[in-house]
Amino acid sequence: MKAFKPVLSVITVVYNNERDIERTMLSVLTQTYPRIEYIIIDGKSTDGTLKVINRYKDQVAKIFSEKDNGIYDAMNKGLAAANGDYVLFMNSGDEFYSRDTVQKVFESAPDADIYYGETEMIDADGKSLGQRRHKAPKTFTWMDFRYGMSISHQAIYVRRSLAGPYDNRYKLSADIDWIIRAASQAEKIVNVNQYVAKYLVGGVSKAKHRQSLMERFDIMQRYYGLIPTVFNHFVIAFNLGWYWLKNRRTND
Repeated sequence: MKAFKPVLSVITVVYNNERDIERTMLSVLTQTYPRIEYIIIDGKSTDGTLKVINRYKDQVAKIFSEKDNGIYDAMNKGLAAANGDYVLFMNSGDEFYSRDTVQKVFESAPDADIYYGETEMIDADGKSLGQRRHKAPKTFTWMDFRYGMSISHQAIYVRRSLAGPYDNRYKLSADIDWIIRAASQAEKIVNVNQYVAKYLVGGVSKAKHRQSLMERFDIMQRYYGLIPTVFNHFVIAFNLGWYWLKNRRTND
């Protein structure tokens, strides 16, 4: 039987993040899996980010540095440039869990529409904060986001033919809409049953938490209905409060 070795397009979006970009790039460039197309979308950084990126330009398939209209506009540029069989977003500050992560993902099962796994949270110093509060479900369908984003963006590999553009009406939570849309079209979704990503806590959605929550509510009520979404948010709030009481952090 011919080995299943698809091309994975890894897309990194970055803007003025000289501190973290090299760590993310090395996480991609040192993967043991050879069939990776690496694409970097820089929002015309004004610090030393581009200098770091150019240090490795011979190992990167495509580098774009230009103004954009926000993170999802930049992500759409990455999707438009991708030629791989699957796409994965690994934004600045985030990392693959280990050097053989991609290899293990594609060895887990052939020809899935979506692969997903678990995520470890890390702080600005790279220190582990443990598993995400939203543990990845054992099985996953588009309905599973009704109680929150149970799979992080860095931990989901989507067949490129199912990866439509991000909806730019959402500035902070379009990734939820994007994954629900892809999952609703998927026939084969595989849980690789291992950690696949490290996610740097914080970011714009944390800084603008209220706007992010309002966008998330709008997305969920579009897919799941208004009344169920209102009820589900009581469940989300209870789960969040209970987790905080036990751990004194949210690990979103």
